[in-house]
Amino acid sequence: MKLSEVKNTLKQLDKIAFQLPNGELVPNHFHVTEVGKITKHFIDCGGTVRNEEVVNFQLWNANDYDHRLHPEKLVHIIELSEKTLGIDDLEVEVEYQGETIGKFGLDFDGTNFLLTTKQTDCLAKDQCGVPTEKPKVKLSEVQSSQSCAPGSGCC
Repeated sequence: MKLSEVKNTLKQLDKIAFQLPNGELVPNHFHVTEVGKITKHFIDCGGTVRNEEVVNFQLWNANDYDHRLHPEKLVHIIELSEKTLGIDDLEVEVEYQGETIGKFGLDFDGTNFLLTTKQTDCLAKDQCGVPTEKPKVKLSEVQSSQSCAPGSGCC
């Protein structure tokens, strides 16, 4: 989810809720302790130099049960961050500490912001020898024949 989408969504909400991938909600007394821009400058296993930038929100549970972060306050924090840090309309990544600090993607289901799981991947599969996946074929779709010739697809 891009930062502009988050801001537009917040402007339509009366309250903010974040839902973890397991369906649990982040306790509603959370704070957004950071809004920032993370720049990652790296080289992949194929030797290509890459740059990635994301906007980062850090969620934190406080023992402050009397205060709730309201949508307009978070919009203000985001706009201040954009102005002060020169943040562009980038994808948003969320840090949240469960058993350890997790990094999540962000989506919205019409009610809650969804913390989505992120996956690692090889960015240079064509250069580092990772085999491509073989196409999956359903046995029920393979035509039976009396003979099996090389290249016929029967085996």
